[in-house]
Amino acid sequence: MRRKASLVLLALAVCCTALAPLIRWYAFPRLAKVPPGEYQTAVMEAKPATLLDYSTLRPRRVPKVTIVQTLRGNVEASEKVEKSTDRDVVVWDTLSYVVGPDGAMVSEIPERYVFDAHSQAPVHLGGEHVDGDPVRRDGIEFKWPFLTEPRDYTYFDAQARRSAPIHYRGTRTFRGLKVYYFEQTIPWTRVPLPRKLPVGGVSREDVAQAGTSRWYTTTRRFWVEPVTGAPVNGEEIHREELRGGELLGDRKKVTAFAGHVKMREDYIAHTVDLVASQRRLVLLLTTGLPRGLLALGVALFAGSLVLEARARRTAPPGPGEPREAGPVSVSASP
Repeated sequence: MRRKASLVLLALAVCCTALAPLIRWYAFPRLAKVPPGEYQTAVMEAKPATLLDYSTLRPRRVPKVTIVQTLRGNVEASEKVEKSTDRDVVVWDTLSYVVGPDGAMVSEIPERYVFDAHSQAPVHLGGEHVDGDPVRRDGIEFKWPFLTEPRDYTYFDAQARRSAPIHYRGTRTFRGLKVYYFEQTIPWTRVPLPRKLPVGGVSREDVAQAGTSRWYTTTRRFWVEPVTGAPVNGEEIHREELRGGELLGDRKKVTAFAGHVKMREDYIAHTVDLVASQRRLVLLLTTGLPRGLLALGVALFAGSLVLEARARRTAPPGPGEPREAGPVSVSASP
């Protein structure tokens, strides 16, 4: 009976030991993916800021500029791309909506980002664009890959419509989470004007015909939780200028926007809580289950050896095997 039990334990030990690497290296890369129907909203603020008054074309100091960034997973579009690529694909339709202190729209820039649900690598299908301009992304945007590495990545800049390195600047602790800090600086670059301007009846083509161009520079910062690859905080030190042309008169340039843009505190708290819960699920697949199964396999194997040893000690000798000699009693006759 003990020998049968030891064989059962041995079989279970082999199964557990084999499952441990399978879950980490086979199941995890296939199960960990960004859901196609995700919806998120983040609010960022620059307090105070410099903002161009388009009625006078003069910059003015304002107490606050608010940026509302909405991200919506387009399930229908992702299914269409998946049929033609035979891979799990996510399509994000995003909107960056900027309002001044009076609640009036300053700019509105839609964007479509198409990427692999597992690796976050860009997929060049499904109508990827920025403000209606077709783009071809390299690198990542919005989210880092699962199990982010402490190294530089290539990050897409939507304003410039091009990718540039975003540099790893060290490991830090943010609200109790271990995070990787990344920083990217875009030097002064000529960029397209938004299609939707805060001045009625004026298009970006009208501004371009007047010889006026838009220039931009920024330093963006991200605090990324490395297990999920999700940023838990983001900031930008952002400047925009209008340069040249008839609209500015004798001025060579004017500031269109300048401010230190930071995520609002309530959205930081919500994001940290959300990422912390997702982190536990990813760790379960990458660490918890593999290590637990491996430890269980070792324990079952040890139990199998113990039962086998006991079974051998208590088993009766087979035919032809010598029996152990028992004690001999000697009695003296009178």
